[in-house]
Amino acid sequence: MASVGIDAMEIWTGKLVLDLPNTFAPVKDEAPAKYTKGLGLTGSSLPDVYEDIVTMGANACKRLIERKGLTLNDIGRIDVATESSFDRSKPVSTYIAGCLEQVFEGDLSHANKGERKFACLSGTQAVDDACNWIRAKRHRGRGALVVVTDTALYERDDPGEATQGAGAVALYITETPSIVALSTEQGIGSKDETDFLKPNQQFPSVDGRRSIGVYLDRVREALHDYESVAGRIHKADVSYLPFHTPFPGMVRKAALMTYRHLIAGTDEEETLLGLVGEPPSPDAFDDADAYKKARYDYQKAIRNTEPFQTWYTATVAPTLSLSRRTGNWYTGSVHVARASALLEAARHDNDLVGKRMLVGSYGSGAQAEVHAETVCTGWRAEIEALTIEDQLDARYDLSFEAYEQIHSAHTYGTETSIDPFTTPKNEFAFDGWGDMGERTYAYVSA
Repeated sequence: MASVGIDAMEIWTGKLVLDLPNTFAPVKDEAPAKYTKGLGLTGSSLPDVYEDIVTMGANACKRLIERKGLTLNDIGRIDVATESSFDRSKPVSTYIAGCLEQVFEGDLSHANKGERKFACLSGTQAVDDACNWIRAKRHRGRGALVVVTDTALYERDDPGEATQGAGAVALYITETPSIVALSTEQGIGSKDETDFLKPNQQFPSVDGRRSIGVYLDRVREALHDYESVAGRIHKADVSYLPFHTPFPGMVRKAALMTYRHLIAGTDEEETLLGLVGEPPSPDAFDDADAYKKARYDYQKAIRNTEPFQTWYTATVAPTLSLSRRTGNWYTGSVHVARASALLEAARHDNDLVGKRMLVGSYGSGAQAEVHAETVCTGWRAEIEALTIEDQLDARYDLSFEAYEQIHSAHTYGTETSIDPFTTPKNEFAFDGWGDMGERTYAYVSA
């Protein structure tokens, strides 16, 4: 069977930035290190007045189509994954298709369109759907556009407010991938949970402490399930470990769990045990709190060892360089992590062709997926064509008062009239409302 995977990608960030240590922390009377070290974040990308999930997704797609020299006839389906949708019937993919038809010849009338929902996992599910569509030979030689796009806002003063973010990633899936080929094997860990949900509301209801535990449990299950079909994996098999990244601090926990699994039964595990001893047993403690503290102290001891630090610096840290600056993009977070790893590899001139990444996706509610991706020969040219770092550098730096205004402007049901902080140029922009209450979009030329 031919390889199927990601042939191209483009990323579009919200044009505004909230500086967490220098703007957000002082107003909250918090130490900057709470954000930079605890959460692992320096800034949150936010959308300007004329930006939303449609414009960000459409702009990423337009750039990808132009750079790859595609026509609309080359696209056989458009799948959008989002948890920020504003319509319970009409999928965001139709809006994005309508935008693209404004600027490219032809139309997308014979492209299948849909919208995927499973919290942050749905972007990976949409990639799976596209790959299976191609493997089933229903694609007629065409590729699939998978668009992950979200505005991840929390209610003001919510503990998750500092992890907000907004942006989109467009992925072009083909049977001749230039970036990565996806494994046919996948592992799933799934259970009915209520760690994070939006029951008919814009802002999430979150049980933060529980959500961390659910995330780790589902990823652990997915990892074991993946190995049941793909075989045992070891540390040497994995060049990078892009994980779902609600904030980098969460990934540190998942990385520790994965590291211990990858070295289980090896000489490195024996070395580690020589440094930190055997893990604590619950039977040795009188109460649950004492055991919990002992387990936390043990995990902290592992994190401080040289073997773990060396592995983490090489395998996990490179996946976080973008998300530190963007915040959480919900469905896009694991795809930003992949791009970040590859950008770092290109920057350090690493030879990745034929190497494997182990990708861990997660969606609250709750389900995780683990699969492998093999890096293809054209990865470097595709990754070096990305402009995301230039985009991040060019964002408008919000004052806290301006942040309050833009948050209100993007809160459903709130009447807030403010001028844009930036000017759209050669891009799609929200430009009003149609006769049936639909959002309308126009392409703004320079």
